[in-house]
Amino acid sequence: MLIYEDKLDGSKAQFAAIEEAIRTTQFIRNTCLRLWMDARGISRNDLQRYCAVLARQFPFALSLNSQARQAAADRAWAAISRFYEHC
Repeated sequence: MLIYEDKLDGSKAQFAAIEEAIRTTQFIRNTCLRLWMDARGISRNDLQRYCAVLARQFPFALSLNSQARQAAADRAWAAISRFYEHC
């Protein structure tokens, strides 16, 4: 599990932007996991490509930069790998 802790002195708009980025990242990660559950032959590269598809489909996903989207897909792939290691 990744835990990020920070101490910020920001405005409500800045905090709202951070929360939106976190929710968008979770959406991308969960969508990648759902894709893997629906089609088990998915590879890590397929998840990376699916991030670009999500960015075209959802404007809020496009607002997140590509590196952050790909990091969310990498976290999804790490969860899938852990699943196979523990089975």
